[in-house]
Amino acid sequence: MLTPTPAQFEQLVLVMREVLSFEHPSDRVLRHFFQRNAKLGQRDRALIAETVFATLRRLVWLRWLAPDDAGNARRLLALSLKRVGGLSGRALEPLLKAGDREWLASVSGGDAAPPAVAADLPEWAWTRLAAARGEDWALAFGRTMQQPASLDLRVNTHWLRREDVLAVLQAEGIEAAPTPLSPLGIRLAHKVALQEHRLFRDGSIEVQDEGSQLLGLLLGARRGERVGDFCAGAGGKTLLLASQMRDSGQVYAMDVSEKRLAQLSPRLKRAGMSNVQPQRIESESDPRLDKLAGKLDRVLVDAPCSGLGTLRRNPDLKFRQSEAALGELTAKQSRILAAAARLVRPGGVLVYGTCSPLVEENRQIVDAFLATHADFQLEPAGAALAKACPDLPEQLAAAETLQLSPHEHGTDGFFGVRLTRVSP
Repeated sequence: MLTPTPAQFEQLVLVMREVLSFEHPSDRVLRHFFQRNAKLGQRDRALIAETVFATLRRLVWLRWLAPDDAGNARRLLALSLKRVGGLSGRALEPLLKAGDREWLASVSGGDAAPPAVAADLPEWAWTRLAAARGEDWALAFGRTMQQPASLDLRVNTHWLRREDVLAVLQAEGIEAAPTPLSPLGIRLAHKVALQEHRLFRDGSIEVQDEGSQLLGLLLGARRGERVGDFCAGAGGKTLLLASQMRDSGQVYAMDVSEKRLAQLSPRLKRAGMSNVQPQRIESESDPRLDKLAGKLDRVLVDAPCSGLGTLRRNPDLKFRQSEAALGELTAKQSRILAAAARLVRPGGVLVYGTCSPLVEENRQIVDAFLATHADFQLEPAGAALAKACPDLPEQLAAAETLQLSPHEHGTDGFFGVRLTRVSP
């Protein structure tokens, strides 16, 4: 971390107080804070955002170190700058009040933290991950989530080849390389402001994690098909599907949020895609879905989930999710999967995925679905994905389900399963 000035530190304290209420996503809190403080420069904003997210990634550990100050934004930030950012007490001295200086010097220890704290995961999540995958896996997962995520791009291969985009970026001095798994992806070595880059403005590239790309590729959309993106959101995977289909056929982008779908329209225009039909639905049981029942060749369900696979990007989810909320999510996931299955024609493909490593949100949902839907069967995900991803490692290509994690694959923690509807 960079050392903030006293003025920057005071701004940090103000925004951190808002973040620690966990009433809203931290990125939204930061965005609104910057809108209210428009005079803050780009460097100020970058330092504030970086420090907030670095603190959130280690907040379980920081609160364990200083349990009596779990809600004290000023002290938690000072402790983070020292213990996470590696700043010296001398560097921090101008930022702190006398009592805080003495307090910071008194905080010690940290090496003997319990496993859940060392992983910086809530106890309920740690217990589930350790039981399902083992403590070593859970600890490696948690420690990797303490690091910032890479910035991955997806190339709109309907317009440009990946090597052409790489050549442009490298010619401009932007350090970039092909993603190792997805044939559509590019990974940047450093964060770059892309909003005004010509490749972004003309729809040649989109920001999308490599794991998200793989989940979209697992569906295997083809030219001329009728495809559904059942939980489309702002349309990242919708755009991938439309590009894979070479702007032919029809993609139905469905979501309950009108606000999220509204973000899709300008992205479609920028990417030059005309084969997407956004459709807002009231719920997974919206009667307007009846007209598509049994008619779609492929349906993708990127279900609402705990989001624990994205903690590098969204560390506040550790504190905004709960064990009680998990039960509500799994019930919703089961309903959504069953509703999406109704749209698949005989012989068609259904992909269910989440950005969560929890078995409760993944395999248990799928197994319960298959137990009550004899017309669907599991198809090995690895073999299907290998057709689209020639560089897929043997371990992933041989797997029955897609299970990605940051410490093993360098991606967000996505899960995906591919089902086919058996012809009558």
